[in-house]
Amino acid sequence: MPYTAAPGLLNDRVIIITGAGSGIGSAVAKAYARHGATIVLLDKKISALEQVYDDIVAEGLPTPAIYPLDLKGATISDYDDLANSIDDNFGRLDGLVHCAASLGQIAPVLHQDPQVWLETLHINLTAPYLLTHACLALLHKQNDASIIFTTDAHKDKAYWSGYGVGKAGIESLSKQLADELEYDGRVRVNCIDPGTVKTSLHARAFPGINPINLPVPEDIVPTYLYLMGKDSLNVNGDLIKAQ
Repeated sequence: MPYTAAPGLLNDRVIIITGAGSGIGSAVAKAYARHGATIVLLDKKISALEQVYDDIVAEGLPTPAIYPLDLKGATISDYDDLANSIDDNFGRLDGLVHCAASLGQIAPVLHQDPQVWLETLHINLTAPYLLTHACLALLHKQNDASIIFTTDAHKDKAYWSGYGVGKAGIESLSKQLADELEYDGRVRVNCIDPGTVKTSLHARAFPGINPINLPVPEDIVPTYLYLMGKDSLNVNGDLIKAQ
């Protein structure tokens, strides 16, 4: 979207970003840090998190925190521990951005592996729910907190399996939460469809497409900045296309 964020848009804010080790999550984390936020980098790949951490520190930006967590195996108490750790270390939470995703298996329903289907649905829908549930009370202490979910326009196409069903569920969860939290306006909830972006997930889903001319994650960052900052205080329950 055509939006230019003010330099200090996210000054003094603490924001969790899942899938922060690569792709869209990494690009959003760096952009938020450049606009003043302290980022809690969440991903299962420690080496990838360390690289994003180093990139942010090298720019002289607010020092981020690394929180390794495998969404596939995390328990309810793991998410509660994360929220408690943020409260103990930072005393606040202003935003939560869900960028982590697992493509799982692209196949006709008849040939899908049920176990892979369950795991993929869990990572793409149940895990974001559990993390959001654990963080809601902390987010609600702020006057203008923001939750951003990431969806995919391919969700209801043939063969998209647990990934597609998970993204359809994410859109419903986003709207449910937005409707529930609208009463006092302290936490707004929105969903972003990034469109076609040059990421490893896209490469797995469409191995025959030449990615050379595809938009890169940095190209869609303005939408994530807009929905996290003060310029979108009246935006709630929307699904916004980043392209």
